[in-house]
Amino acid sequence: MSFSSTNRSETLNNLNSQTSSQIFDLLIVGGGINGAGVARDAALRGMKVALVEKSDFSSGTSSRSSKLVHGGIRYLENFEFHLVFEALSERAKLFALAPHLVHPLRFLIPIYKQSRVSFFKMGLGMWVYDALSFFQAPELHEALRTPGTLERMPQLNSKDLLGSYVYSDAYMDDDRLVHETLRSADKAGARIINFCQAAAGNFDPENKINKVEITEGLTGKKFIIQARHVVSTVGPWTDIFAQELVDSSTSKWKKVLRPTKGIHLTFSQEKLPISAALVMGAETRIVFAIPRNGIVIVGTTDTDYSENPDSVVADKSDVDYVLQVAQSYFPTANLQLSDVISCYAGVRPLVQDEAASEGKTSREHTIWTHSTGVTFVAGGKYTTYRKIAEDVVKHVLHQFPIEDQIRFKDSQSEQPLNPHVTLETYDWTAEKRDRLRLETGYSESENHQLFERFGDEIFDFAKNYKSPSSLGLEVKIAIHHTMCSRIEDFFLRRVPLFLNRRDHGLSELDLVAKIFQAELSLSDAEIEKQKTQFILRIETEMAWKTEHSLR
Repeated sequence: MSFSSTNRSETLNNLNSQTSSQIFDLLIVGGGINGAGVARDAALRGMKVALVEKSDFSSGTSSRSSKLVHGGIRYLENFEFHLVFEALSERAKLFALAPHLVHPLRFLIPIYKQSRVSFFKMGLGMWVYDALSFFQAPELHEALRTPGTLERMPQLNSKDLLGSYVYSDAYMDDDRLVHETLRSADKAGARIINFCQAAAGNFDPENKINKVEITEGLTGKKFIIQARHVVSTVGPWTDIFAQELVDSSTSKWKKVLRPTKGIHLTFSQEKLPISAALVMGAETRIVFAIPRNGIVIVGTTDTDYSENPDSVVADKSDVDYVLQVAQSYFPTANLQLSDVISCYAGVRPLVQDEAASEGKTSREHTIWTHSTGVTFVAGGKYTTYRKIAEDVVKHVLHQFPIEDQIRFKDSQSEQPLNPHVTLETYDWTAEKRDRLRLETGYSESENHQLFERFGDEIFDFAKNYKSPSSLGLEVKIAIHHTMCSRIEDFFLRRVPLFLNRRDHGLSELDLVAKIFQAELSLSDAEIEKQKTQFILRIETEMAWKTEHSLR
């Protein structure tokens, strides 16, 4: 139970080289999906690993995705077959790694007379897509003409509709995939902490980094982590972090990113009753409509973003753009601004391609080691995070002596993230249904939802953390097994209430706050402060509503 907020002091002591005299093989800065993947891969090889995250785990780009695991069918148009093949291969592995977090989903692509890609050409692409997965997709593609398309999705705009193609990809719980990956890394021996910011580096006479000063964000205290190698997995903060770290050496940093902003809106599935995801063409990019947990997520945008990613939020123009795309594809739904339940915004860490004209950016991941000895990773797809992590560790090992390269050579990252949840055991049987009902006393729908989120591990959780409500149980799980120490982090990244509820979970705030206070021994003043912070966070994320009302 080391990956718990209650063990925070012990974890900090283990990380602090001044109190533990510990020298890590690897210090990873950044607790998103790439950092989590690198920590897990390295720890499973037997390396001594430390990871620090300046905020909550997955609080940046990793929780602001379209929540899809997919091959990227649009890359076929540019003949990027290697990128699609790699993603489809990793998609298959993720089904086995985390069956409770990655689920098959059918996608429908409507073809209109004015569509940029013809019905025939899209059909060829579908065959290539299935072939690149070695025809191992959950279901192969199918072609539908207009009547079949409208029967499958009657809400769809029928004007000039020629038909559609239906194919398989997957959706995921993006933030929980980060947490499960970190839990696995922790179990393998990695030392992991959130709310700890890498503030400055110490460099040896050869200008190679060997120590990093860390500021603990909850108390302001500083400590030192000593490591043989440092890896940056901070995504869109790469240039900001590198300038702070590298510029404190004798080197200078040259910016490498062209960050772009993407936003998503959520609607009630009652308002937009679709059972398959829809792929909507919008100008030069694709916008998805994805059914999930009673809502439909619609997005995303793709606009250049030059500000600090800490401040990214949706604005009026972002919301208008996504809403207009949805309205054009679902005219009979009569979607209005008032139908938007929630929204979220994130920044993609795209790598600038200096060899190309007109600011072309790469969707592939890039790994390089700076002259100061810091290895950076940027770009890439969520779907390929496991492969990115494996590539990072292989790259890093070339900086180590040959005996270490031999000792740490084998990656074990294809084993399931959670030994309680495998393809063979992840099945909601009548026996499990009855057993969980006796354990919890919750309704069948609540128990089913818990099983879908936690697999067979929910039986251990239900036994160890008694609670009169399923939400209360999830609060205790979050505190003790995902290092959740703030109320807003629970609502935003441990349960889907912020996105699914019109009140963003405020009706449950007192219940959640009471459990946080009891489990973490928080004072009345601290718990009131945390409640206020969550309310302010809602106001910030939804500030575009005020922009619209002032028009």
